[in-house]
Amino acid sequence: RKTLNHELSKLFNEMWDMDVNRFMPGKDYTIELQGKAGAVQQGGSAVQDSATRHLFHNVNEERLKSIKTFSTFISLLDNYETSTGVEEVVTPEEIAENNCFLDAILMTGVMKLAHEYLLKKNLAKPNLADFKYQLYDIWFQLYARKEGDRPDSCGFEHVFVGETRRGKQILGLHNWVQFYLQEKRNQIDYKGYIARNNKTRPDKDDQVLTIQFSWKGSVKPIGSTLIGVSPEFEFALYTVIFLLSEERVTRETVKIEEYELQIVVCRHGHHIGTAYPVLLSTGSE
Repeated sequence: RKTLNHELSKLFNEMWDMDVNRFMPGKDYTIELQGKAGAVQQGGSAVQDSATRHLFHNVNEERLKSIKTFSTFISLLDNYETSTGVEEVVTPEEIAENNCFLDAILMTGVMKLAHEYLLKKNLAKPNLADFKYQLYDIWFQLYARKEGDRPDSCGFEHVFVGETRRGKQILGLHNWVQFYLQEKRNQIDYKGYIARNNKTRPDKDDQVLTIQFSWKGSVKPIGSTLIGVSPEFEFALYTVIFLLSEERVTRETVKIEEYELQIVVCRHGHHIGTAYPVLLSTGSE
């Protein structure tokens, strides 16, 4: 495991503290962790369901709707065909929605902090319109997940919306808002939490969780996700790591709040292939 990246830890903590749109556990939402998830069989089905109820007990929907970055983000979640290999058709309305979302996040302190940091490193254009174009390319430009296929995917779809492969595998889906909304429609079945080696169980106010769930007929044995954070925080976090490295897979170990995380970002050419947090341990133990 790589050593802690202090420079990025400092930046991400500043972003965390500046994230005025972050939802607070116990105040803006409540989760019910229930039981510990079991193993997953060869065929990909969960051995047991250790959670009879939803993970999200409640979420302040008024707040979700009233914050511009969340409301514009939510409008993007239904723009994708989740099955890989099925070509995405992007309508002018969807392009407008993508732009509205980017405009909203670029107004936030979190994104401004990320932009300033990237400017210092000569990795972003100073002009906001140029930076927005750069973000659009990284996150929304379509590409083919497999060689020779039709353009069926993009970074945003993979990380935030989730995709399925041949109805047997869940790809991506690392966003808590999407998880909550899918749960509300009974599309997702939360199967339980995955405990870390040195901790018996997570707490209901943990803002990074590793969980197991099924979605659209497949099981995701282990999926980690930041809970309660704003879309701009995740966008900034993953964009910074993506732009700092030319590697196909980048893993940066950082400490955000009390969470020791490995942030994993995979490239797909000039675009994001996937990005997610891996919970290592927490310093308070």
